[in-house]
Amino acid sequence: MTNGNGGNGAPLENAAPPQLNVLAQYIKDLSFENPNSPASLGPQDKQPAINIQINVTAKNLGENDYEIALSIDGKADNSGTTLFAFELIYAGVFRVQNVGQENLHPLIMIECPRLLFPYAREIISNAVRNGGFPPLMLDPVDFVGLYRQNMARQAEQMKPS
Repeated sequence: MTNGNGGNGAPLENAAPPQLNVLAQYIKDLSFENPNSPASLGPQDKQPAINIQINVTAKNLGENDYEIALSIDGKADNSGTTLFAFELIYAGVFRVQNVGQENLHPLIMIECPRLLFPYAREIISNAVRNGGFPPLMLDPVDFVGLYRQNMARQAEQMKPS
């Protein structure tokens, strides 16, 4: 039986639970291009090639507040002709409290963009639809994998040559 003192005579710390709060979400930049309209809006002989690039950046705004920006760039080509292109930077301000330093970076770079992504996905879908094309439904993003890739890339750049 334990008496709530951790077995060493000292009381357990009343550590507050970790908290992640979304203070704001907003479009920081949105661009949609339909450079070959109206010709690009007609029936296509084959499925377009769609290329999507995703990046996450974080900026410390204060002791516990961070701006996380999810950048998504995309382009649809068909036989060398650009059908449409878009760029979205969707950001949020997050307050992170009671999180250990070792867990802070992964939390900010994985969980925060995971919370932003569904909103960014809807904005892109609507922009593509409003551009005259069928809505583009982005597949879910593996932010853990993206984080690991970025950390591996940074580690490689830090190696002496």
